[in-house]
Amino acid sequence: MSATPVTHGLRFAFGTLTVLPVGVTRWDREAARAGMLCAPVAGVVVGAGAALVGVTLLAMGAGPLLAAVATAAVPAALTRGLHLDGLADTADGLGSGRPAPDALRIMKQSDIGPFGVITLLLVLLAQVAALFQAYESSWQRGVLAAVVSATAARLALTLAARTGVPPARPEGLGAAVAGTVPVPGALLVALAVAAAAAGAGALLGTYDLVRAAVAVVAACAAAELLLRHCTRRFGGVTGDVFGGLAETAATTALVVFCLG
Repeated sequence: MSATPVTHGLRFAFGTLTVLPVGVTRWDREAARAGMLCAPVAGVVVGAGAALVGVTLLAMGAGPLLAAVATAAVPAALTRGLHLDGLADTADGLGSGRPAPDALRIMKQSDIGPFGVITLLLVLLAQVAALFQAYESSWQRGVLAAVVSATAARLALTLAARTGVPPARPEGLGAAVAGTVPVPGALLVALAVAAAAAGAGALLGTYDLVRAAVAVVAACAAAELLLRHCTRRFGGVTGDVFGGLAETAATTALVVFCLG
């Protein structure tokens, strides 16, 4: 059985969701479907890279705050800030209160408005604060939080690319991936990610097993609420909306790791 679809899917996922030097060889709907199904794999790599930087700083004598800042910065660097930019543009579009065509034009502009700036500030502060608390508890919990949150962020993209979710524009990355993933496939990937997160959490104890699984579920739920709101407001999804969903899911997962 040929592994070509999986290979193309991984190339699509890493080529579109990270800055890693992976060439995307196919841009058709089949490759996009495979790529969105493989998106959480890219999240694992991004999260592992972020955790590695954080733990390295701790080993060198840095405090948990600096480790948390670095851990939050790595995903931004590995995506060229694409998801953060999408979050800011989505916030500006939603905050404008304009009809869908006008809101979409606002989102496409290169500048960032006040809604975007405030949202970015609060989200990054929340991420750093949550990671700081996780690292302060133990370096293992910091690693778990970093990897699970990054993976849940990309899982949110898999779920948002499911069939039935229309694109808001006829062009762009949003249009390329919107509606490509069958619902059963998206749910299967979600279950696999939640189970893997729980398994990783189990290495730290029963409570972390539950917390890691809840973090994935809560991240998907928060992203789903934003997805539905954006679909109502804009008539569908865009690349910016996908970025906003990823950051929303990541932040929600990190906040869950702070609770209890």
